[in-house]
Amino acid sequence: MAERIKNMRQLLIEAGIEEINRSGVTDFSVRRVAQACGVSCAAPYKHFKDRRDYIAAIIEYVNDQWRERQEAILAACTGGLREQIVEVAVGYVQFLVEKPWFRSILMLKDEEFDNLYHKARGQMSSRSQRMEAEFFAESGWPQEKIKRKLHIVRAILFGTVFLIETGEVTFSRQILDNIRTAVDREFDLP
Repeated sequence: MAERIKNMRQLLIEAGIEEINRSGVTDFSVRRVAQACGVSCAAPYKHFKDRRDYIAAIIEYVNDQWRERQEAILAACTGGLREQIVEVAVGYVQFLVEKPWFRSILMLKDEEFDNLYHKARGQMSSRSQRMEAEFFAESGWPQEKIKRKLHIVRAILFGTVFLIETGEVTFSRQILDNIRTAVDREFDLP
């Protein structure tokens, strides 16, 4: 019985992600999600207190997926902090390309979403931000240089995902190596 409940919750979360992809947060409909899952309109409320709790569970699910991937990346990384940051950056692009349905959650710009779920969504990058903070503290770089470097690195990551999504480049091991080289080299540039 507990396994069936867990499976239904999982099914509802996955259908909720599809609903956000389709309709955004503002037009998120628990009724449509229930219909897509073939359950009554009341069924989702056996798993989630309300709409807010449901969307928070979706964000937590995406966070958990990235956290697991990030931990695997860090466990396999034998180098220092800089190498860890680079490998997590490469892994993030790979994650976004392999799981494009998560991008709507990670990159959604919606006023209601941002106001209600900012903290939960921010947990996605908290480990990376701590590693960056430690690395930059050790570097002694001025704040303006740190901001510029973070901007450039994020542009490399999200720009690559965009280019892959639009078909301008094909996702490959070479693309991941290009990201690795570009991000690592950015830390050597003035």
